[in-house]
Amino acid sequence: MRRGQFATPPKQEGPRVNDQIRVKEVRLIGANGENHGVVTVAQARDLADEAGLDLVEISPGAEPPVCKILDYGKFKYEQQKKANLARKNQKTQEVKEIKMRPGIDTHDYETKMKKIHQFIEKGDKVKVTIRFRGREMAHQELGMDVLKKVAAEMEEEAKIEARPKMEGRQMIMVIAPK
Repeated sequence: MRRGQFATPPKQEGPRVNDQIRVKEVRLIGANGENHGVVTVAQARDLADEAGLDLVEISPGAEPPVCKILDYGKFKYEQQKKANLARKNQKTQEVKEIKMRPGIDTHDYETKMKKIHQFIEKGDKVKVTIRFRGREMAHQELGMDVLKKVAAEMEEEAKIEARPKMEGRQMIMVIAPK
């Protein structure tokens, strides 16, 4: 398949290197961090060739662009390592669900609350669901009372992200760590 006459070239990933740098002058930083000032691209490439390294455009937005003499393979490897480390250290917040019934007994309630406390301490959001079956639908205020009790108990360590609302036969409330 032939590319059209006006097709844009494929987008390049990462900084421009060596022959890809198309400006007349650059501010050059040497391999050891010394500042060479503003030089032509040809001079900069010659210095990079003498050192056996690459000329890499570090800051293309500057006037003139800033280039550095360094080993491009090692540079890419270091950047990849930094990106992987940043991705690894990210905390993903999960939504855990706790299901209850409107007529929940005290011991069952305490067990569920213990689990909610653990989830909130770990930094996860908790979706508290009250399920109504059969004639329980006529007494939705009982479910609301249970959710208000949960909200009151969790007030110090969590905030209510979604107020209690009915979705079909379920009443749902979402709480998140402060």
